[in-house]
Amino acid sequence: MGNRKSNIIYADHSATTPVHPQVIEEMQRVMTDVWGNASSVHQIGRSAKVELEMARERIAGSINAARNETFFTSGGTESDNFALRGFAEAFRSKGKHIITSKAEHHAVLHTCEALEKNGYSVTYLEVNEHGMVNPGDVKAAITDETILISIMHANNEIGAINPIGEIGALAHKHDIPFHTDAVQTFGKLSIDVKELNVDALSVSGHKIYGPKGIGFLYVNRNLDIIPQLTGGAQERNLRAGTENLPAIMGLAKAVELSMEKRESESERLRNLQHQLEAGLTEQISGTTVHGHPEKRIPGLTHIGFDNVDGESLVMNLDMRGIAVSSGSACSSGSVNPSHGLMAMGYEPDRAKSAIRISLGRSNTEEDIPVLVEAIKEEVARVRSAGENRNQTKKEKVVHA
Repeated sequence: MGNRKSNIIYADHSATTPVHPQVIEEMQRVMTDVWGNASSVHQIGRSAKVELEMARERIAGSINAARNETFFTSGGTESDNFALRGFAEAFRSKGKHIITSKAEHHAVLHTCEALEKNGYSVTYLEVNEHGMVNPGDVKAAITDETILISIMHANNEIGAINPIGEIGALAHKHDIPFHTDAVQTFGKLSIDVKELNVDALSVSGHKIYGPKGIGFLYVNRNLDIIPQLTGGAQERNLRAGTENLPAIMGLAKAVELSMEKRESESERLRNLQHQLEAGLTEQISGTTVHGHPEKRIPGLTHIGFDNVDGESLVMNLDMRGIAVSSGSACSSGSVNPSHGLMAMGYEPDRAKSAIRISLGRSNTEEDIPVLVEAIKEEVARVRSAGENRNQTKKEKVVHA
C-alpha cells in the first residue's frame, strides 16, 4: 500500500488502519473541487449534495440497505450511542428493558450504564469460554418490557463472531429492535442486514483504511429513532450538522476498495493468522489462543502467555519496531484487565497476560517468522524479569 515505514511491523489493525492512498486522493479531490455545503441550494451546494448522495448509495449497497436507511456519523462510538439512546427514547412508552452482553465495546457498555441512571434496566448477558453470546440466553432474558437488544457482530478484543442472524431472528419474533456493532467485521465478513436480521448496524471508517472521525449507522426505515444531535435538518432531520463531505467521500472510497478484495484478503489474513498462531504455540510454552478456533475475525489473534505482563510485552515489542496491543486500544494504558477475558471467566492475572495481534494489508508472510521470534524472545525476557523480582522479594522476606 505504500504506507508501511521501513523496519516497522504494524500488527494493530483492529485499533486503526493506515489511510489508503486512493482514499487520500479522493478526499483531496473533494476538498479542492467539491467544497460546497450540501445543504445550500445554489449550484456549488447542489454539486456537493450530488456527491453526498452518491456516496450514501454506494455505502448502503455494501450492506444491502436502502439509501434512506444510512446515516453518516463521526464513527463507531457515535453510531452506537445514536442507536442505543435513539431507540431507548423512541420506545420507552413500551418498556425500559435493554439486553446486551458483558463483552461489548465500551461505547455500548458505558451508554447502557448511562441509560440505567435514567431509569432503564439492562441485562448484561454472560459469554461462553470463546467469548460468544448464546442465543438461548438472549431468549431467556426477553421480557414484555424489552425494547432493545444490542449484541456486537464480533468482539473487538477476542475476535469471536457472534450468531447475529439467530439472535436477530429472536428479536424480530418478539418485535424488538436489534442493533449490532459491526465496527470490527465490516470489510472482513459478508454483511447483509436483511440476512442478519438487524435493525441498526454501526460502522467506523478508520478500521477499513479510511479516515478517522467518520462512520455510519444503518437504521431500518420502518422503525422510529430519536435524533441525538439536534440543530439543522441534515441527514433527514436525524443527525444535525454540516456533513463532512471529504471524510464521507473518503469513507465511500474505502468501502469500495474493501468490497473489491474482501474475500481474497480475508482468506489471506486467515492463512497468516494460522501461521502465526502455530508458530507461537509451538515455540512458546504456556501459551493460550483465546476465542473460538474458527469463528473469529480473520487476522486477529488474542493470545495469553503464562507468567507474563501483557503491557510489558507490548512495550518491549514496540522498542523493537513491532506494534501490537494489550486488550483493546480503547483501554490501552489502563491497569485494568481485559473486560472481554474477564467476561469469559479468566482470572485478572491471566487476563493481564494477553496481547492482541491484528494483521492487515501491510503484513506479509515474511512478517510471521519475525513476529514469532521477537515475541518468543520478549516473552522469555519478561518472564525472566518477573522471576528475578519474585526472588528478590523472597530474599527480603528471609532477611527480615
